[in-house]
Amino acid sequence: MTQSADRSIPLQVLSPTGDAGLQPGNKQLAGDKIARSPVQFADAPVLRKPSWIRVRIPSNGAVAALKSKLRENRLVTVCEEASCPNIHECFGHGTATFMILGEVCTRRCSFCDVAHGRPKPPDPSEPFSLATTVADMGLKYVVVTSVDRDDLRDGGAQHFVDCIAAIRARTPSTRIEILTPDFRGKGRMERALEILAQNPPDVFNHNVETVPELYRNVRPGADYQWSLTLLQKFKAQHPNVSTKSGIMLGLGETLEQVQGTLRDLRAHDVDMVTIGQYLQPSAHHHPVLRYWTPEEFKALEVFGMELGFSHVASGPLVRSSYHADRQAMEAGVAA
Repeated sequence: MTQSADRSIPLQVLSPTGDAGLQPGNKQLAGDKIARSPVQFADAPVLRKPSWIRVRIPSNGAVAALKSKLRENRLVTVCEEASCPNIHECFGHGTATFMILGEVCTRRCSFCDVAHGRPKPPDPSEPFSLATTVADMGLKYVVVTSVDRDDLRDGGAQHFVDCIAAIRARTPSTRIEILTPDFRGKGRMERALEILAQNPPDVFNHNVETVPELYRNVRPGADYQWSLTLLQKFKAQHPNVSTKSGIMLGLGETLEQVQGTLRDLRAHDVDMVTIGQYLQPSAHHHPVLRYWTPEEFKALEVFGMELGFSHVASGPLVRSSYHADRQAMEAGVAA
């Protein structure tokens, strides 16, 4: 099951009809973003969130304090931009997933709350600002991700390497996980892998996001097999670096399709996997078609470990970067 269901769909980057009037840095959000996407949603009832999805919001000021530090250093977190349900827990104990290369994405994925538009050029001071913030926060483990940058020849790979180098120069003991885009495009994957080899991370993460049968509506412009190949090629070049991927449930997939995707990830030498419940960011995004139960997530964790993953994080509120330090430690990556 390694062939994508959307092999004929071309890479969609800044379509002239939807983006011609956009200025660099301007954002399309929610309805404006999804209305210009080729996805089609079947009519679906609005499902009531079950009790295991509810998130308790702490009353302390840790979130506001950390947000203040991030704004001071002109940094962005995917925790905020993607409306992650775990933001209060993670910010509450001083951890965050940093999003580099701006806050405007060149893709229009129907599940994602990150804005679409024409990104600004990469900020050359961002690696230094990121390293400074990581040092100030005393982080021992940091996750660095980015929006898709199809406008860049290397997809942003050099900026990732610059950030890795800056963090290691400032705090050499900090373990670094990068969560990258797919680097899709002619010659882009090869170029990106060559650049990343200059200073590879401690964990290389790239999410397949969903089962291949749903790519047309969930990840337009992406390709399932391309993502699998990226993960496998990175592992082949860096056999001692752990690889990681993640999928969401609740978009219309079947158990058999999820199990097939997990088998594909192991067959492409992925070491760790995260499995979480999809939550609809707005009424304009892809609807939640089903809430999987905690028991079903637990069964998938057992299934994944039987396949040979070194770590499987599976639960309704699990996200790709949720407790990433703990996942890495349990997998033997971080001390």
